[in-house]
Amino acid sequence: MIEVRDIHYARLGTRDLDAAERYATDIIGLQKVERSSDRLYLKSDSRHHTLAYFLGDPAEQVIAFELKDWSTLGAAHEQLRAADVPCGMGSEAEAADRHVEAFMWFLDPTGNRIELVARPHEAGRRYFPTRDAGILGFGHVGLCSTDPVRDQAFWLSNFNTLVSDWIGPCPLLRVNARHHQMALFAAKRKGIQHINHQVAEIDDIMRAWYFLNEKKIRIVFGPGRHPTSGGNFLYFEGPDGMIFEYSNSDRTIIGDLSAYKPRQFPLHPTSFCMWGSKPDIAEFKE
Repeated sequence: MIEVRDIHYARLGTRDLDAAERYATDIIGLQKVERSSDRLYLKSDSRHHTLAYFLGDPAEQVIAFELKDWSTLGAAHEQLRAADVPCGMGSEAEAADRHVEAFMWFLDPTGNRIELVARPHEAGRRYFPTRDAGILGFGHVGLCSTDPVRDQAFWLSNFNTLVSDWIGPCPLLRVNARHHQMALFAAKRKGIQHINHQVAEIDDIMRAWYFLNEKKIRIVFGPGRHPTSGGNFLYFEGPDGMIFEYSNSDRTIIGDLSAYKPRQFPLHPTSFCMWGSKPDIAEFKE
């Protein structure tokens, strides 16, 4: 069993780094850490970065998880290779590009690229937001899946992953006490479905709603409240069609994590919002 601690970063390809930087800093409120001719690193908490853009195809998208024990990186690679999972070890130059000491990559059954990182770099300086969005840090991702039941089985059989809840066939997965770090949503494509940043309180959600409307940013869902995590939320569209979310989800699984009983919600708008907001997101619709 491969044990991971938490989701660590997302990497996104883009044809326009300047537009990505303006949006990430001026709209989302992330802090620019580094910028080169083909790289942009942004932080939202104590880590070196939690979001990176690279000059390239916007369809190239990556998420990473931090290993609980960095010394198990080689064993993780051997386990996945023995199971005929497409995978490989990252080079020193690639690790430096990711600001980690070492990493490996693999493809899930849908074809999503996932990286497992060992000894990721912390920041020497605290996160200093470019605007007062109330961001506490990188929270989770929605990941596209061409078969959520199959992909759930892949994660549960190879990793210390547990199901918190289902919405239809789509699982909300956790690797620690927070309600979820990854959700698998049925889609006809691979890739990241949305990127979540946690904010402090519902006031941050509502301030963002007014701010995004003033800036003519397309809001695709919310404000609302998730019945699953209990968090208030707001989803909005960013560069290259990527959807970003603010939420203040603070639901944690207390006690024996393996003894928690997941709940089944139907694939219906009321399972995404208990207030009645309707999503303009394909993967959230019946």
